[in-house]
Amino acid sequence: MKFTQEHEEIRRTMKRFIEAEINPHVDEWEAAEIFPAHEVFKKLGNLGMLGLTKPEAYGGAALDYSYGMVFAETLGQIRCGGVPMAIGVQTDMATPALARFGSDELRREFLAPAIAGDHVACIGVSEPGAGSDVASIKTTARKDGGDYVINGSKMWITNSLQADWMCLLANTSEGAAHKNKTLIVLPMKTKGVSVAKKIRKIGMMSSDTGLIHFDDVRVPQRFRIGEEGMGFTYQMQQFQEERLWAAASSVPGMIRTLQDTIDYIRERKLFGQAVLDFQYVHYRLAELKTEIEALRALTYRACEMYIEGNDVTELASMAKLKSGRLRREVSDACLQYWGGMGFTWDNPASRAYRDGRLGSIGGGSDETMLGIICKYMNILPRR
Repeated sequence: MKFTQEHEEIRRTMKRFIEAEINPHVDEWEAAEIFPAHEVFKKLGNLGMLGLTKPEAYGGAALDYSYGMVFAETLGQIRCGGVPMAIGVQTDMATPALARFGSDELRREFLAPAIAGDHVACIGVSEPGAGSDVASIKTTARKDGGDYVINGSKMWITNSLQADWMCLLANTSEGAAHKNKTLIVLPMKTKGVSVAKKIRKIGMMSSDTGLIHFDDVRVPQRFRIGEEGMGFTYQMQQFQEERLWAAASSVPGMIRTLQDTIDYIRERKLFGQAVLDFQYVHYRLAELKTEIEALRALTYRACEMYIEGNDVTELASMAKLKSGRLRREVSDACLQYWGGMGFTWDNPASRAYRDGRLGSIGGGSDETMLGIICKYMNILPRR
């Protein structure tokens, strides 16, 4: 992939922003288990970074996805996983379908403020009994006059404690599970929306995650994104960008974990020599660096094909699978070389270990990715 001066300017701008506005506060936000999303997003909106790939009419830059990928990759410079994930929800998970299929009125009302950083968005797909199995969601939105009346719940919802609106996937009719779902913009302050609890996690500490209940929540039918019954299809399309984002954003963090580990074990002595000088150790680190660069190349290839208008579901699923597994492998290997220090809470390798574990669960589990890849390979067993 060839990067232009514009790509590099985005990278430089974001690096400066991260070093000035985010990394100095990461430890504080991790301890608080939340970060000031409205404040951070507004600053990003002022820089024009929340709508790089979105239409100009609503404040975006209308650039191709390679610019969004550079943005995602640079977010990996943040020294935790929770803050970049929250930003990625805003840019690549809650807004793509709205930008692509929403009415002009809906995009003016909700997309434009999200691009400006005035609104924080979240994506409402997962439920207590339906995570990677999107077809199994139970939340309903039935028609009543000119409204939808929504009942159900959503779980594991990133940004939901601070969000202004949710891109909600709900069942709007009976029938086939892939044809009865609709995406709806749901303002979070609507009567009947309640945050049941903040979910405490083992990692991604600075990202707020909630269990949300809907009790006869009324929203106008004009808040529907695109066509009724097309929600499952729209969500699968959103997943392409989400999974490319996950792979791209993971690369710099893994490189940083390697470098932090190298710097430490160059000085750490064991049996009379630096830990880095053991052949097994420096060979293993070289092997991990090779794997990370292979993931980067796969992600770049998928991005190039996506820009050309191809269906990259298979490649995006491969990149997501490899990213999740490699984050686990890199952080686990590096943590080992820190010895007892690696088992402490504030160690950079242990934070990477905790944060990275979500990569094989969220946005589609490893097993779901393998199933998608098998489908494209035409090797699934016949039912």
